[in-house]
Amino acid sequence: MEDEPEQPLQPRTQIQGRVLFLTVCAAGIGGTFQFGYNLSIINAPTLHIQEFTNETWWARTGWPLPDHLVLLVWSLIVSLYPLGGLFGALLAGPFAIKLGRKKSLLVNNIFVVAAATLFGFSRTAGSFEMIMLGRLLMGISAGISVGVSMNIQPMYLGESAPKEQRGTVAMTSAIFTALGIVMGQVVGLRELLGGPQAWPLLLASCLVPGVLQLASLPLLPESPRYLLIDRGDSATCLAALQRLRGTTEVMVELAELEEERTACQGGRARRPWELFQDGALRRQVISLVVLGSAMELCGNDSIYAYASSVFLEAGIPQEKVQYAIVGTGCCELLTAFISCVVIERVGRRVLLMGGYCLMTCWGSVFTVALCLQSSFPWMPYLAMSCIFAFILSFGIGPAGVTGILATELFDQKARPAAYMVCGAIMWTMLFLVGLGFPFLMEGLSHFLYVPFLGVCVCGAIYTAFFLPETKGKTFLEISEELHRLNFPGQSQGPAWKGPEVIRSTEL
Repeated sequence: MEDEPEQPLQPRTQIQGRVLFLTVCAAGIGGTFQFGYNLSIINAPTLHIQEFTNETWWARTGWPLPDHLVLLVWSLIVSLYPLGGLFGALLAGPFAIKLGRKKSLLVNNIFVVAAATLFGFSRTAGSFEMIMLGRLLMGISAGISVGVSMNIQPMYLGESAPKEQRGTVAMTSAIFTALGIVMGQVVGLRELLGGPQAWPLLLASCLVPGVLQLASLPLLPESPRYLLIDRGDSATCLAALQRLRGTTEVMVELAELEEERTACQGGRARRPWELFQDGALRRQVISLVVLGSAMELCGNDSIYAYASSVFLEAGIPQEKVQYAIVGTGCCELLTAFISCVVIERVGRRVLLMGGYCLMTCWGSVFTVALCLQSSFPWMPYLAMSCIFAFILSFGIGPAGVTGILATELFDQKARPAAYMVCGAIMWTMLFLVGLGFPFLMEGLSHFLYVPFLGVCVCGAIYTAFFLPETKGKTFLEISEELHRLNFPGQSQGPAWKGPEVIRSTEL
């Protein structure tokens, strides 16, 4: 008789337990999926857009555009995406504080709609400037929502997940990035939207993920940490926790949030420049700057933007290049799934070190293969295999683990500013690499990846000696360990103050 009242509750509990999974999917489809999709689709219409640029210039002036200026315009079209990402990263912190994590992701889709409209009508209007402006707006959107997997989406998911699953949930950002890359590569095939007439639709297809997010995310809860610590709304926080966990027994976790709220009391949201002035954040800021820069300067993202050129340089026949490109995205998607499964078992540091070390190894073999490709007929295929292995290694650690750092290393009042700093650094690096890579490829030829290998070595060394492990720890435990590292002479962390509600809606 005692079991009978519990039977009707079981299906309800199972349904509620799916809310966290649905939250991950809704945030990811318009977040890092959108980033990966727009990073890869620009590769397929490379020649078509360059021809369109030349034809447009000829129609306006009566003269063709010189080849070096066509290359410059194309580099700008590619590089305006990360430049927009830099502007978006600077907006991400104020958005996350003023609007909250969920509303920021929803409002962000305004830029997506505007960009898709510009892309769709650019050919009809005869304006390559519309493509450039659309890429800038898509970059702003990506900078606000993900910042190469590094802004509001991972913040939202990291704050919504229980500590036992925080690493796994945060790593889904990398999975959606890789999934977006693969989808962009598949849709960009000549047989689909990669043809000379369909490329405006290919670029405008970024509207689809935005619409899906607008339809699904409003039905899901806001970050419980934001609701309690930033807004002081205990009742809504409790309701959000219960929905995300699929149970009403969340008092232990709510007590941990109250402790974190108490530790942060009396403060306001940090400004980005204040992070560099606070000695208690020295180790965190250095880790963010070094590893965030390494992620973009390792050369992986350049493969997606200039994949055709890299494979042609490696000696792959023109007709097989588009299928080799799809293989690169599948490699990163595979490793993203693997990392998501193992991150809570092996930890963050092992994945980062292993990823950078393997990237150094395969990048070195790739350089040797390029130098010897005229000597042996099988060398081009070795070079292609090295590209796949390089991307697999990147997906093992740097692709996803770097996105977790700002969530786990900083407390609630410093986290939005940390994402702004990290996003600004990473988008700046991605802009510089995207703008300079075609010229680097011309200048260094077979040795184009040597500078990137030095970055991979530095990333592995820093991770091994200076980055603390955060696996399975609460945010308070991580803060106490970092305090000991920043102040070796002190054994205790900063004293907690009274349990007042903080007012952190000011940046």
